Formats: sequence, C-alpha cells, structure tokens
Amino acid sequence: VFPSKMKHFFICVQNPRLHKGDFWHTHIDYEICVHTNSMCFRKKTSFVRRRYSEFVWLRNCLEQNALIIELPRLPPWNPFFSLKNTEQVNQRMKGLQEFLEIVLHTPLLLSDSRLHLFLQSDLSITKIERCAHGKTRYTVAEAIQRSSSGYISRIEDKASFDSDYESSSSSSGLGLSLDSSVQGDPLLILQSSVRDPELCSCLSESSSPHTER
Repeated sequence: VFPSKMKHFFICVQNPRLHKGDFWHTHIDYEICVHTNSMCFRKKTSFVRRRYSEFVWLRNCLEQNALIIELPRLPPWNPFFSLKNTEQVNQRMKGLQEFLEIVLHTPLLLSDSRLHLFLQSDLSITKIERCAHGKTRYTVAEAIQRSSSGYISRIEDKASFDSDYESSSSSSGLGLSLDSSVQGDPLLILQSSVRDPELCSCLSESSSPHTER
C-alpha cells in the first residue's frame, strides 16, 4: 500500500486484518513485507503480521538500548480506531511504515536481535524476548529461517522444552555473546544481551568502502 524503496530495503506495511474475540479482545494486525539485499538480514524476503501494541513494545526496546539515538515516533494510539475508517487505517499504516524505514536506516539499531525477530519471525513478543536472551533451544537464526514452517512449534511441543535452558552465549546464531569492546564506549551502548555479533560484523563490513555487485 505504501511501498518505499531504499538502498538495501523495500518495506511495506499493508493488509490490515481484524481479529474478533470478545468485546475486550478485538484487535487489528498488519502485514509487514520486507525485501532486502542487505547482508545484515538472514532472509531476503519475509512476511509477518504484527499489531500496534507490538510496535510499541519494539520502540520501547530500541529506546532503552540506544539512549543516544532519537527514535522516530509511532502514530498515536486512538481509542476510537476503526478498521471501517479507511483514512484512519491508511494513516496508521503509513506511520508504522515510516517508523520502520527510519529504524532500518539507523545502523546501530540493526544489531538488535529483537528487531530482526520482530520483522522476520512469527514468534510472539514473549518468545522474542526469551530467544534474544538465549533462553530457548532454538537460536535467533533458526527462529527466522524456520518461521511459518512449524519448526518452532514442533520443538516447543517436546516435553523437554517445558523448561527452556540458559544457552551458552557463544552459541552460533544467538546474537547474545558479550562484546567487551562495547563496554565504556558511549557510541555503542546497545546492551550486549541483545546484540548479535554476526549482525555487528556485517554492519562493520557494510560501513567499509566497497563496490556493490
């Protein structure tokens, strides 16, 4: 609906969908479509659905972990928001998309595992937090690569997964190993627990002079 072409990204917030529960549990979610040739992303194309409150959660996470960066605002919460009001829906989708565009243009934020799980996995917010902190038996990379395949659900159905364990911070793909070079550096204040070393590496490489192929 509101396509936006960037140097390495094409992101679109579209297809609002109403989920009807009882009076207190009705909500709307939106499809986030990502196409990218950036090596910072594990998937080149992805589609996930997120609701407004999940965008609020994401912004709070990014704000807490990147204090020196002024984050863009989300479209304001409206208690009278209605899917039947086309103008309201279009304005909200436009605002959500613009928020993501600015976030993706901020290299420091791209090292946060939760951002990638938000955009490219179908994990709930609770599971994103656990995965990003190494408290699941699937890695960040697995959660993204296997999203929508039922892989994560099959893992969690096993009885042994009722009590997730604390994974080693050196596990491949978790994005959780402590980067000692960050300590004391005011320009890199993302919390180490959610920084992905592979993503940090790709950011360093992408910021170096190179010729695009």
